[in-house]
Amino acid sequence: MRRLPLCFSFLFLSLVSLAVTVAGQESPPSNFPPLEQWRLAVADGNAKALYKMFENSPSLQIKGPNGKNIPVRDEVNFWTGWKAQGLAEVHVEIVQEKTQVSPQPDLHLQITRGPPTISLVVVVQVIPSVNTNSSPKKYYVGMAQVWVNAGNGWQLAAEQRQDATRLKQPMEQKDLYPASSDAKSEIAEAIHSATAARKRILVVFGANWCYDCHVLEEAFHSPEISPTMESSFEVVHVDIGKMDKNLDVAKQFDVPLDRGVPALAVLGSDGKLLFSQKRGEFEAARSMAPEDILDFLNKWKPATRKN
Repeated sequence: MRRLPLCFSFLFLSLVSLAVTVAGQESPPSNFPPLEQWRLAVADGNAKALYKMFENSPSLQIKGPNGKNIPVRDEVNFWTGWKAQGLAEVHVEIVQEKTQVSPQPDLHLQITRGPPTISLVVVVQVIPSVNTNSSPKKYYVGMAQVWVNAGNGWQLAAEQRQDATRLKQPMEQKDLYPASSDAKSEIAEAIHSATAARKRILVVFGANWCYDCHVLEEAFHSPEISPTMESSFEVVHVDIGKMDKNLDVAKQFDVPLDRGVPALAVLGSDGKLLFSQKRGEFEAARSMAPEDILDFLNKWKPATRKN
């Protein structure tokens, strides 16, 4: 039931202090060559190449998941460590790019003359795939970097990342729980739809401030989980406000909100309660794996009809 941190893109705005004033420049294409070189170094477990990128800037800032500065050595070890774990491949999804130009001297790089300094702030989702004895597993690492070019090539000026997780972390805040929604009416509509489609209803209690609610919603739309969700469940999001809204609905479905959200209830297509979360099983959704959620959904999805 942890609070939603600032939108991931804004979480790294402190890094933009290296980039100064926005000048309305268009972003470079998504196949930004320096970022691709960084990806290849991670894929190869090439510590030497990473050290070269990190140490090429005289004022490099590296921050860990807690926002505190960490040594270059620790960051290199984090990224090269994937190879030892059985890294098969690594993808980089660009979430946001922003180019900025400083026509004035850049104090961080101690540049007093020459062409303007161009800075690129890039927010990405790094997706390492690791081979295991059973099947490949994907991990997700949210990261932001600042690259600068003062006329002598691109240099990595700053980096900050999140911890690795098995579920994709939300990179933007969505209005999952609109204040104007009518929970009882939406549940009734879901029951009507579920009856016709022979599905069950998944009632998800939460709020927009709940980070793990957004993580769970992201997981529902992942390639591993979305086929089961779409074929077997109608989903209703019930807003609990600041623990002061729709409490009667939670009571109706026997969901103890004091154990944390997101909290789930499963209804049959007739609206009958089949399951209610009692022990905060999804409260820390960010620490779960796709298999955990699939196990739950497969347990409670409708039985397959026999011909």
